[in-house]
Amino acid sequence: MATTVLEPNAPAGTGRRAPWKSPADQPAYARPALLAVTVLAAVLYAWGIGHSQYHPFYADAVRSMTENWKAFFYGSFDPGNSITLDKLPGFLWPQAISARLLGFHPWALTLPQVLEGVASLLVLHRLVRRWAGVPAALIACTAFALTPVAVGLFRTTVEDPAFTLCLLLAAEATQRAARDGRLRPLLLAGVWVGLGFQAKMLEAWAVLPALALVYLVSAPLTARRRLAHLALAALVTTAVSASWILAVTLTPARERPYVDGTTNNSAFSMVVGYNFLNRFSSLGVSAASTGSVSATQGGGGKNGGGSRASRESLTERPAGAQARRAGAAAGAGGVTAGGAGGRGGDGQEGWGKMFGTSLAPQTGWLYPFAAVAVVCGLLWRRGRPRTDRLRSGLLLWGTWLVTYFLVFSAGSVGPHIYYMGVIAVPLAALTGGGTVLMWRACRAGGPRAWALPVAVAATAAWSAYLVSLFPEFLPWLAPAVGLLGLGAAVLLLLARPGSAASRGRLALAAPAAALAAVLIAPSAWAAQVFNPAYGNSGMGSVGPTGMSRSHGRVVPAAARTGWPAWGRTAGRGGSRGLGRPGAPAGSGGPGRTGGFRMGGSGTGGGLTAGQRELLAYTTAHQGSARYVFATPGWSSASPYILAAGAHVLPLGGFTGKVPFPTPAGFRHLVDSGELRYVLLGGGRGTGGPSAGFGGSGGSGGTTSAARITDWVRSSCAPVPASAYGATDGPVTGETLYRCGPGR
Repeated sequence: MATTVLEPNAPAGTGRRAPWKSPADQPAYARPALLAVTVLAAVLYAWGIGHSQYHPFYADAVRSMTENWKAFFYGSFDPGNSITLDKLPGFLWPQAISARLLGFHPWALTLPQVLEGVASLLVLHRLVRRWAGVPAALIACTAFALTPVAVGLFRTTVEDPAFTLCLLLAAEATQRAARDGRLRPLLLAGVWVGLGFQAKMLEAWAVLPALALVYLVSAPLTARRRLAHLALAALVTTAVSASWILAVTLTPARERPYVDGTTNNSAFSMVVGYNFLNRFSSLGVSAASTGSVSATQGGGGKNGGGSRASRESLTERPAGAQARRAGAAAGAGGVTAGGAGGRGGDGQEGWGKMFGTSLAPQTGWLYPFAAVAVVCGLLWRRGRPRTDRLRSGLLLWGTWLVTYFLVFSAGSVGPHIYYMGVIAVPLAALTGGGTVLMWRACRAGGPRAWALPVAVAATAAWSAYLVSLFPEFLPWLAPAVGLLGLGAAVLLLLARPGSAASRGRLALAAPAAALAAVLIAPSAWAAQVFNPAYGNSGMGSVGPTGMSRSHGRVVPAAARTGWPAWGRTAGRGGSRGLGRPGAPAGSGGPGRTGGFRMGGSGTGGGLTAGQRELLAYTTAHQGSARYVFATPGWSSASPYILAAGAHVLPLGGFTGKVPFPTPAGFRHLVDSGELRYVLLGGGRGTGGPSAGFGGSGGSGGTTSAARITDWVRSSCAPVPASAYGATDGPVTGETLYRCGPGR
């Protein structure tokens, strides 16, 4: 009989390791350093989360998604499941779950993005560590954490945080598949890309060339098996990507919400036409045949403006924000974001937008370093075996960077700085891996030893140029970057073999000085999250984003888009001030008293006294009607949905051009008793959209919403404001109408 002898002196839990201790196969500093970088990133992402703001439009949908599971699945804008968002709802599912668990608060909607950011950092660390080692991974994570757009991205309740995480997880699975020649992780990569599609639609597929190239080139299998595996992964990617579209398509239209952004109620039209082809209209691409609403934006060409304004530039900005922005630009000589198409003097549109003053200071500090790293790395790895690990990593990150760089250069970006988060990932990875690769070459001597000094000097010069565009923001920074870059280049040259300084502390100081020269400028931008005058714009930017060479005045990120910075003081009535940076509370700008009232803070829950009285009146007289009232445009319905989860029927979708409901359908709702009241009038952000968006802008409109508005004014009875306790209406210029029998 076999006998098992237990060692009496063996300590309990020998196999366990404290989370702050490094694994046996890694340096002792590896885990403590990773924890330090992770904590730094978490602080940057979560700072001021208690003062975060609702994202207009998206927050309305989240509120509706917490009301019922049908709205959750379809991403309904309103709790009554009348119409969806003009996006796939996958990126909002984490926010809706968080709100269901923690309650509907601004910070509860922001928290998932913070967690997605921390998770993205850890996945990036694993990817780069397997590719280029622990030092490279730590440098990459530090660079990523200190990139301004990454800091702003994971503080913003938009699509890209979940999208970025999904792409990183897809890359990690592809890396394992290519290393071991296994099908299962490659199929998992397809699942992650498909989930990324649910967050950002066809933009997720732009990573596929990089993933496919890595597996095709470096997997240790025959060519036939590699191609077969890629074909299976493509099927999985397509199936997961198309799952929501297919579910919506197979559901009878009467049993689901209308799909926003379309004229034919088609999820395919919304994804392919409205959200993809329309963004390349400046290249001559037309989405007219797809059944999508025209949403022309500026793109790669010089004259790409159009009718669909970005949310923050025309519809999400509260009343007076455009005037404030124009005033700030005129008074400070600031560069504006360019209006409807996002065009402006700051180079934010056109093929050079990635180097303009709006995007480069948020994203592009590491352009030169990454370019030198990928070119030198690929040249130096020539002749290596097909499965070479370092070359496969360079192919992954280089192809990723080039593909998205070209996509954004050709398409429309507008003021959506957070789009650039997917660019920050390969830049950080190439900075980490390139630093280690070029440092080893520097220490080995020969012509290759010049690569790292050149990369550092070029990056420092580029950074000093970007900093010089903002002369009143930290005036000492540009000279400091230049001196650090020069000093680091000299130290690196002295660290080459054969020189007197190639050994000892001076050699150790060289890479430290190089990293400081490369990262000090983006760190200064990222640190502005702690400065209430800058903070986060709501568009993913941090720190200054525009200036005028003539006046030299900095336009903070929050002021450029009309969004409040986190940590800004609350305005009157519990809303947060949206005026100029540093403006007193309640100075919401021209035509405003108390700033943007869609925040859900204060005792009124985000509604003014008049709005509360109107909602109480229409609710009391709702009877068996499905909706408390209808109103043109999402911005009119937004305060009532956000604050009370009211069943308000928005007319015309996000742009106001969507033919839902049709005039005949609207009259059917009135005749059948499903709708009794309609609220018309008011300015954008105060109760009604602009005329340009098919709202209540006057007679003679050609959109369904405009024709409905004309019919209501001619066929329905106005309700006196005194009937619901107000003297001048809930907001100046609004009128409530009673439609149907008994009006």
